[in-house]
Amino acid sequence: MWADHSVFYQIYPLGFCGAPVQNDEITVPRIGKVTEWVEHILNLGCNAVYFGPVFESDAHGYDTRDYQKIDRRLGTNKDFADVCQTMHRAGIKIVLDGVFNHVGRGFWAFQDVLQNRESSPYRDWFYINFEGNDNYNDGLWYEGWEGHYELVKLNLKNPAVVDHLLTCVGHWIDEFQIDGLRLDVAYLLDRDFLKKLRAFTTSRKAEFFLLGEIIGGDYRQIMNHEMCDSVTNYECYKGLYSSFNSLNLFEIVHSLLRQFGSDPWALFPGAHPLSFVDNHDVTRAASILTNKKHIPILYALLFGMPGIPCIYYGSEWGAEGRKENGDAALRPCFTAPQKNQLTDWIASCAKARRGSAALCDGSFHSLVLQNQYCIFERKTANDRVLVAVNIGDTAVHVDFDAGAGRARDLITGQVHDFGGGTNLPPYFAAFWQIF
Repeated sequence: MWADHSVFYQIYPLGFCGAPVQNDEITVPRIGKVTEWVEHILNLGCNAVYFGPVFESDAHGYDTRDYQKIDRRLGTNKDFADVCQTMHRAGIKIVLDGVFNHVGRGFWAFQDVLQNRESSPYRDWFYINFEGNDNYNDGLWYEGWEGHYELVKLNLKNPAVVDHLLTCVGHWIDEFQIDGLRLDVAYLLDRDFLKKLRAFTTSRKAEFFLLGEIIGGDYRQIMNHEMCDSVTNYECYKGLYSSFNSLNLFEIVHSLLRQFGSDPWALFPGAHPLSFVDNHDVTRAASILTNKKHIPILYALLFGMPGIPCIYYGSEWGAEGRKENGDAALRPCFTAPQKNQLTDWIASCAKARRGSAALCDGSFHSLVLQNQYCIFERKTANDRVLVAVNIGDTAVHVDFDAGAGRARDLITGQVHDFGGGTNLPPYFAAFWQIF
């Protein structure tokens, strides 16, 4: 699967493009701004972009009005098709947000139900009780997403709903040539629907990528050969920042062993979940880490551990944003991409990762583990890389059997000699490729 060897860049289009928070019904071709960032995305080492919601919605994009039209605040279908064509010419794959669990109140079929009630041909597209009432005083009750009644839950057991959604996905493949979907709240999606979606998309594109949003639990419930290729790795997201803030690398390494280790009880060795340090729903890395010197090392771990690394727009230069300040703080509009030492460091990590079979597909084995430093091995038949980090403010000397004499750091290009033990400087990270 192409995604296994990719580095993703995530964009939340409505925020990225500076669109109004509420749909103002005015068509403005803001989405073209993305093409101005293509060079930056490529220089960062990314070769795939995951777009948040782009289809016509009431407000934030996850409240869809029409699955077949680009949100007018971003432009027209042609505007987005032009963006996709530019990105594909640059060698960038495109993954869109598929929001299939629920729609907005402005969704055309739900509006028909509000107008025609029991006589609406779309009454069974949703979970509706015409004898109840809702917070909007519609004279009927319907199921929303986790108590949010601006989001109307779809009935994915209804064949007409499934047919409509699959028709729309086919439309996106034909019109925009998309390469995959990120499935919003995939943990709630009907499993039979997931199987039908997988069969349909694979029939249209052999390597069509399905990424499921899942917050916890056993990822294998939807990450399997019948449903999703990958899932969002929230367990390791939490383990990453928490390990740094508590100066306790045991947390993240034990999560990695639990998920990818060689022991029989490891959950999914060889799998490629999506790895991230922040996204559109959580506090940015630069705001959640208590020691800013840890930010580059955090990204080194992201690129060194198993999974598919994903960078959230703006975080590559250290943009801040806290969840408690609302969505706007997490989903801002930047006038232009920025570049600093962190950006260069991430680009070097991305280049190292994409150039190493071990970092993309290798097994995971912990070699050295202490509270503030660790060394682990990523290995394939023909490539072996040792990932070493020290998150402390003092140097440490480590005596361990590296199983080799020399290596080259894939990040800096410097040669490392394991003779006489290994020194880890303070605030240090390296990808030592054995030769």
